[in-house]
Amino acid sequence: MKSLIVPPVVAFTLLMSSCGDGKADAVKQMAAVADSIKAASTIKLAEHHLPLSVQVPVGLPAATVLWKDEVGKLSVRAGDHFALEIYEAPADMDRLKADLDRDLLKKNTILEDKPELLIYRSEFPDDSTLVFHHFNRSIAVGDRTFQVEDLREGEPFSLQDIRRMAAAVQGEKPL
Repeated sequence: MKSLIVPPVVAFTLLMSSCGDGKADAVKQMAAVADSIKAASTIKLAEHHLPLSVQVPVGLPAATVLWKDEVGKLSVRAGDHFALEIYEAPADMDRLKADLDRDLLKKNTILEDKPELLIYRSEFPDDSTLVFHHFNRSIAVGDRTFQVEDLREGEPFSLQDIRRMAAAVQGEKPL
């Protein structure tokens, strides 16, 4: 029998290339999982005849979409920190700001005022622990205009939650 003698440099190279620490494979697997989560977290609303999509942030529970026929609103909810309503209506930020100014029960402070987005804080003057953040966003797609706002039931949202929800809805190509 002949013995196979492998030079030490070749043996070391073969050993290192065959063993590896698995980090490269782990990075590839993690990237694939992240891509699949991102893909699964986008909800297309075309089946509800809305040319919109909702990007649910990664890490939240699976979103539920519910059409409320009696009021003509679509609600999208994912856990306790993501709940919004979408409905078709013309943009009227001036009316909304006037309503906030006329509110006799709460003190309303506008935090962000853009033509398509209004973020504000509502608080009760008697109780400093009752502070609520809200938003109203207008999205025009083709000749249709949609209003998106936070769902005002349940636990109050933080300002970070509100900003995340306001950015979550995007217009798609018109149907």
